[in-house]
Amino acid sequence: MSERKVALVTGSGQRLGAAMIKALQLDGFNVVVHYRTAKAQAEALCHQLNQLRAHSAIALQADLNDQPQLLELAARSIEAFGRLDVLVNSASSFYPTAIGTVTEADWHDLMGSNAKAPLFLSQALAVELAKNNGCIINMVDIHAEKPLQLHPVYCMAKAALAMLTKSLAKELAPSIRVNGIAPGAILWPEPSTNNPNSLSDHDKAAVLAQIPLARLGDTDDITQTLLFLIHAPYVNGQIIAVDGGRSLGAASKA
Repeated sequence: MSERKVALVTGSGQRLGAAMIKALQLDGFNVVVHYRTAKAQAEALCHQLNQLRAHSAIALQADLNDQPQLLELAARSIEAFGRLDVLVNSASSFYPTAIGTVTEADWHDLMGSNAKAPLFLSQALAVELAKNNGCIINMVDIHAEKPLQLHPVYCMAKAALAMLTKSLAKELAPSIRVNGIAPGAILWPEPSTNNPNSLSDHDKAAVLAQIPLARLGDTDDITQTLLFLIHAPYVNGQIIAVDGGRSLGAASKA
């Protein structure tokens, strides 16, 4: 059994998830890098981390919308280092679903990755986390409260995750703390199968105009909040917006 604490971050082969993994490993954790399709990126990340500290990172694949794979991920994450102390539910599908175009497949994917998987993974790992007075951090979204145009299903899913965060904070206390982070504009979305178009410069400028701090955030803004929540033993059931004030509305120029 590892004497070091262990963290599992879902969807952590690249982008924000990878940044959280790096911050956790630097903070002394052994880390489980979960990926669905980004195998090369996840394995490269683990290689990099294991060069810094041997046997500190492992990559595990699972489709979190497949219940048997989800449960296997939970079991293998505990087996990897013999314990688990932190679960970060970060994996998330994100793409527009304009009314009139929504399919049942969209519903299952967006609700599954953003709400169903965090529930069942938290449930599967609750006994292990309770042994270690661990914690769960859910990556929510500022649009869980204020909807993003053309994204009704995604926003519904994140609203469900916000309520799950608060519900689990009561259900799993006092052995496990549960909190959330609601990022604003941290990294621009990358083109994907469901959303092949990149944001235009005009679109990016429109987003920045909504942010009182008038700039894009940085992955460090999220990782610092993550570490704060992990090491704050009396913070429970909170969702911290890390958005430069965007959720407050644009700053008045009058």
